[in-house]
Amino acid sequence: MNPAAMKEVVMPTGHVKFFDNVKGFGFVQSDEGTEAFLHVSNLPEGVTDIKPGTRIEYSILDSKRGAQVMTMRILEVPESLEKKQRASTRMKNEDLVILVEGLISALDNIRPGIEHGRLPEGASAEKVARLLRTLADQLHN
Repeated sequence: MNPAAMKEVVMPTGHVKFFDNVKGFGFVQSDEGTEAFLHVSNLPEGVTDIKPGTRIEYSILDSKRGAQVMTMRILEVPESLEKKQRASTRMKNEDLVILVEGLISALDNIRPGIEHGRLPEGASAEKVARLLRTLADQLHN
């Protein structure tokens, strides 16, 4: 093939603006601001759902109904909002050590009662439960 006849094809880039997994379609928006329809059948092989904000590279076809995404490649998946929120509430390691030590102390205090068949009540039970929930939330982050 004649090198002069070869033309570099630049695929547009953009992000998924909206995608409804139940209905099987959504829309993408190019970096220039134009929109195109995205059908579930045009997602990359093995992908059945795609999050809004996902950066993509794609090809489009202009049809009677407007621009449609024909092929696409995922460039970057956005970090989830939940993950960002969990990371922002993560304790410093020094504070986590203090929490664990406080929990150990609280458990040591209720152990004799439990050994004799008595579960903690009132403020003691609330303190241990609160410490356990806080530690579980921190470990789950």
